[in-house]
Amino acid sequence: MVAMMPPVCDFDWPAPDFALPGTDGATHTLSGVAGENGTLIMFVCNHCPFVLAILDRIIRDARDMQKLGIGVAAICSNDAVIYPADSFENMKRMAEDHDFPFPYLHDEDQSVARAYDAACTPDFFGFNASMGLQYRGRLDASRAQAGPEDLRRDLYEAMKQVAETGNGPQDQIASMGCSIKWAAG
Repeated sequence: MVAMMPPVCDFDWPAPDFALPGTDGATHTLSGVAGENGTLIMFVCNHCPFVLAILDRIIRDARDMQKLGIGVAAICSNDAVIYPADSFENMKRMAEDHDFPFPYLHDEDQSVARAYDAACTPDFFGFNASMGLQYRGRLDASRAQAGPEDLRRDLYEAMKQVAETGNGPQDQIASMGCSIKWAAG
């Protein structure tokens, strides 16, 4: 396991569009998952210990953000040939087992991860209602193990600010996780 950190937020960077199959059987687009007050696109996967450590918090925060009018979607871009745990069938199982309140999308050719310049899992991209990037930070101070329950909810607080003002916080702490598992060649 090699821990990676994405770059800091490039404010107002425009969200790349996508059309990806979801574990729910539907094809989802950026405009289809967008919320009235903002949108969170997160790159996750099934096997990463950083994601698994905070999965319950991701789900909790997604539900709370949706109440604020923020659309949420998760994307798995890992190469399932090398990491079979991240196959589409296993994605379907994970979404069902954990009752994901958001679409879980499969980026099989990894084009969406490349368009977003996703670096790790988890990698959070928080956009305002105009689809300008306002947050690219961590969920909270957890790492490969979940931190205490009372940690500051960095992602949620940032996206609440985005929903209310259209702008994310100037000070952000990068997420940390496993590198995206790129296909060979």
